[in-house]
Amino acid sequence: MKQLRQLLHHRELYSVEKSQTVLEVARTMSHLGVGAILVLDGRKLSGLFSERDLMRRVIVEGLDPSSTPISKVMTTELATIDETATTVEAVEMMQENGCRHLPVLRLGHAVGMISMRDLMSEEIEEKTEELQHMRHYIHGAA
Repeated sequence: MKQLRQLLHHRELYSVEKSQTVLEVARTMSHLGVGAILVLDGRKLSGLFSERDLMRRVIVEGLDPSSTPISKVMTTELATIDETATTVEAVEMMQENGCRHLPVLRLGHAVGMISMRDLMSEEIEEKTEELQHMRHYIHGAA
């Protein structure tokens, strides 16, 4: 069972500034190939903006992405998790809070974000490794 800091070790922190517009943020997300991004105010975590926020809070509401500040449409009620937490704890937190993305913190500052997809991929990798060990054991014992 890994700690989140092990999963984030080689990842860059993707974020945007609270002062940016929805259009600027959407372009950044598209360029990075991500479906959600952290919104910072300097170094302080202010929120998270996702494709779902874009659809529900901008498109459906008829807002102009080029003039709407991200701060007006981002998700601000966030569950967060410390980088020392395990992948199992992250899955539990996501289930408890009904979310698919968790900002990961170190000493109160955002150092990354973990998604349900990241956690599922890690679980599959662990199970594949376990299966390979079991196969080697069985074939070695035969």
